[in-house]
This record gives sequence, C-alpha cells and structure tokens, in this order.
Amino acid sequence: MNWTIFHQHIFPIRHKLYRFALRMTGNVHEAEDVVQEVLERVWKTSPDQSSAIQNWEAWCMTLTRNRSLDNTRAQANRRTAPVEQLANRQTSDANPAQAAEAKDLATQLRRFMDQLPEKQRLVMHLRDIEELHYEEIAEVLGISLDQVKVNLHRARKALRTKLLESNVLHPANP
Repeated sequence: MNWTIFHQHIFPIRHKLYRFALRMTGNVHEAEDVVQEVLERVWKTSPDQSSAIQNWEAWCMTLTRNRSLDNTRAQANRRTAPVEQLANRQTSDANPAQAAEAKDLATQLRRFMDQLPEKQRLVMHLRDIEELHYEEIAEVLGISLDQVKVNLHRARKALRTKLLESNVLHPANP
C-alpha cells in the first residue's frame, strides 16, 4: 500500500466504515476499534494484493463487516448495554413540535429496523444509509444481486407494515 492510494481511496471512506461498524457492533468503542483494525490491515496490504483489488470501497466494507462480526461474536457474552441512540438531528428551521415528531419517527424506525432479520437490516443500512449500489452490497455481503434486491424489498415492506400498524404512517403517505 502506498500513501497516494490510501489517501485517495481509503481515507475518504473512513466515516462510512465507522457508521457501518457502529451499525453492526452497536457500540461506539468497538466500532472505532474495528475501523482502526481495518485501516491498519489495508495499510499493510502487499503490493501484489493491492494490484488485484478493483473496488477499494467494497473491499474495505467487506473487511469491516467481517471484523465487526468477529467482534460481535467475541463480545456477545459481555454485552450489557442496549444499542446507543443516534445523535439528535434537528433542522434549524423546524419548530419544536416538528422536531419532536421527527425524533419519535426516527426512534420508531430504528426500533423496527433492529427487529428485522440480520441480512435485511444490513442490506437496508448499506443501501439507504451508506448509499452503496446493489452490486457493491452484493460484494460486501457475499450474496447475489437478486438476494440484495429481495432482502431490501422485504425490509422496506416490513418497516412500512409496522409503521402502518403503529399508526405512525398514514395509508395516504406510504
């Protein structure tokens, strides 16, 4: 690995790697450790392996996924705290009622998303939050393009159904 490749391809996606690791581990410190380990692994990549990598982002996301899963499995017995809440994101022009409503909706969505099967949750996170293309998601998760589409469709449908059942979403606004 050389500094130019690292600076152009890896450094710009470090926040995306962190968000993905945080989503998978559910812990800020574990996510930071995962990203640090991934960046170190990428930096130590041999020149032969570097030349074979065609999509650096997908490769880094795959490393992050694998390392996060390893950490999650290793920490499963020690986990005592629930998943930390996302930072409160309010717009400056929103009134307090709108801000509270948006926060409640985000909390509901987060809770419903956490109830999804793991593969659906990961596909939805990579597509809707990390904004990866279907092909990249397939490569990161090691599944087919059709499986990506099916899992994303099922995840969105399940969330829509849960929101309708909880009267958060009205049928006119699906």
